[in-house]
Amino acid sequence: MLDINFFTPKNFLALPEKLSNFKKSEFVILPIPYEESTTFVKGTKFGPQALISASQELELFDCELGFSPSERGICTLDELEILASNPEKMLERIEDVANSILEEGKFLFSIGGEHTITMGLVRAFKKKYPGLSVLQLDAHADLRDFYQGSKYSHASVMRRIGELCPYAGVGIRSISEEELSFAKKRKIRLSFAHKIKDDLSFFDEVLKFLSDDVYLTLDLDFLDPSIMPSVGTPEPGGLGWEKTLNLLKKLAQTKNVVGFDVVELCPVPGFFAPNFLAAKLIYKIMGYVISGKKSKG
Repeated sequence: MLDINFFTPKNFLALPEKLSNFKKSEFVILPIPYEESTTFVKGTKFGPQALISASQELELFDCELGFSPSERGICTLDELEILASNPEKMLERIEDVANSILEEGKFLFSIGGEHTITMGLVRAFKKKYPGLSVLQLDAHADLRDFYQGSKYSHASVMRRIGELCPYAGVGIRSISEEELSFAKKRKIRLSFAHKIKDDLSFFDEVLKFLSDDVYLTLDLDFLDPSIMPSVGTPEPGGLGWEKTLNLLKKLAQTKNVVGFDVVELCPVPGFFAPNFLAAKLIYKIMGYVISGKKSKG
């Protein structure tokens, strides 16, 4: 009788136990299916499950980089149970869980869920990396002080993060007059999508602004909706696949990327391509992080 294992592990990339147990893995994935303040199309709470499911069909070998990032070990934790009754408590829970993972010396990346989760994550990373800065890849400025009566929403996430550490926003193409005025007053580094040239020369100045230790937060609406339509608030004029990869590669080669999150996937039933793209993007970022650390010695 053939010795065939028909069981597919329910983790990122469907990795076997030897490449996915917590103790031996370099990378740890924290799925956070939180959705409370989204306003247009809802469904981001289903993002982590859809992304992880799609990832199980990806090829492990990265032909661009010439190695399999999965060999470093990737542990996928269970989805974080959302028990808190308000955003503040939820963010405290995310911060506590992230702290415990970072204390184990793991490279943490998280999957949303709505963008609000980044506040709790950055709090944890700031404790470990006091000189932390944040790179935001996003279609929206997310700089409102209050939104729908709350200071803790997906529309306020960067306002709150800016109170913790310096950050730069890239790919912005939707901003209110009040947000723009605030950004100018506080001299926040925003790079608008319509000013981004093909050679990405603008990014050199962004990198100079950022500190050595950088946390990356990537809202999938940063990408053009022609390749990433499965988001809650799509905006035309986003970056394409190759330009996005070139930007991420340059970041990893130049800075110490200490962690990242990918948020706001809003899966459409029966439409799987965006889920695969999001999974592939995460795996590419992992590869660039590994490659970047190798190049720095």
